[in-house]
Amino acid sequence: MGALGAGIAALGAGIGVGMIGSKATESIARQPEASGDIRTAMIITAALIEGAALFAIVVGLLSNG
Repeated sequence: MGALGAGIAALGAGIGVGMIGSKATESIARQPEASGDIRTAMIITAALIEGAALFAIVVGLLSNG
């Protein structure tokens, strides 16, 4: 059951980072002069999502025992 939870966490993180990338690209296309700020916010948010997903994966795999 823990492996299923870890897989769902990884899937959710992948979807989340993909949505961040698509929305950031759309924002940069609409307002190119703000690309630096948008890119910085995108990287920080993606890192937070990956950290939370890694935590969820580790907890899911450890709860298997």
